[in-house]
Amino acid sequence: MTTTTLWIDCEFNEFRGELISMAIVDAHGAYWYKSLGCDNPGAWVAEHVMPIIGVAPVSRGEMQRSLQAFLGRYEEIHLVADWPEDIAHFCNILITGPGLRLNTPPLTMEVRRDLDSVSKIPHNALADALAIMERHLQIVGAPE
Repeated sequence: MTTTTLWIDCEFNEFRGELISMAIVDAHGAYWYKSLGCDNPGAWVAEHVMPIIGVAPVSRGEMQRSLQAFLGRYEEIHLVADWPEDIAHFCNILITGPGLRLNTPPLTMEVRRDLDSVSKIPHNALADALAIMERHLQIVGAPE
């Protein structure tokens, strides 16, 4: 099986708050980016995150269906994040009901602290995921 590395970033409502947006990118330019919106953002999130999301909110179900379709392109996935909460939000969105989850390819996950970087649009999940990918590739080299 061919393993593809994907990079993820999420925005959420303040520390340990609910998911607002999630982006996943691969090294070949494919990406997935969705937002659930946020009805009651904290002050910091209202100022720094909400104005730059750049996509209309979708329902949780729509986000899940879209994510499953995106992940289904890959045989096996290695998901890389710079913050544990990104992985937690990803895992949470995989759950569709009691004992039910999205059908995904086999996947592994990695959290690396050394991926901190400044993106072109800080606090925009898509721009941040791209910056995480670029930093990771600087560290480990491009995939073959």
